[in-house]
Amino acid sequence: MMRLEGKTILIAGAGSIGGGLARRYGQEGANVLLGDVDLESAASVVADITAAGGKALATRLDGADEQSAREAVALTCRTFGGLDGLHVNFATFVDHDQDTGVLELPLAVFDETLRINLRGYYLCTRAALPAMLDRGGSIIYTSSPAASKGEPTRVAYAISKAGGNALMRHVAARYASKGVRANCIVPGSVLSKRLETVVSPQMKDWMISLALIKSRLGRPEDIAAMGALLMSDDGSYITSQVIGVDGGVTKGN
Repeated sequence: MMRLEGKTILIAGAGSIGGGLARRYGQEGANVLLGDVDLESAASVVADITAAGGKALATRLDGADEQSAREAVALTCRTFGGLDGLHVNFATFVDHDQDTGVLELPLAVFDETLRINLRGYYLCTRAALPAMLDRGGSIIYTSSPAASKGEPTRVAYAISKAGGNALMRHVAARYASKGVRANCIVPGSVLSKRLETVVSPQMKDWMISLALIKSRLGRPEDIAAMGALLMSDDGSYITSQVIGVDGGVTKGN
């Protein structure tokens, strides 16, 4: 399928999911600019895309830095002539391993989580929107079940993801008349095939137990398949949605 042929997409975040997004968008014909604070990781994915005949470029991108986000958008437009899609996909998990709640979480950890996970999404949106208003397009934010589940820990992460959902809905409501759509994808427990081999059986069983689909864990390709739909004209009537690709973890919430 070449649903994205002629479109240019900037992906902020080149981890396991980001790499899957970039490869799928490239396979479907998009021009891809993949940015990450780890330039080597982004370049490795881009090498795979170009080796398969796609068009892609890697750049160092700190999505939580305003100037870095602006430079990535400018590079995308200079290289490919414009911008049709933005997928914001980075996060910090600094509060994940702390068995703490609102009373115990250090304020520095709270601030750092929101700086990257929420302020960073805001900055990337501000940087990309002006380039997209002239031609329309699609913005996707990677969210989390934590935004709606209600959990006894990782309070900062949950707040940041709930805020990202609110940002998405604002963008969708304000810029629909300009042809810009915005949606969130909610992954569940996602592991690449390589990482599945190093995760303990006990951890895998626990991760699978969270979902309704018990046959396997989620994969980056699952998220990328939904992303390709939302970036394409096949998704042109989908906006302001929080879409779970999580095996049923969120159960329709």
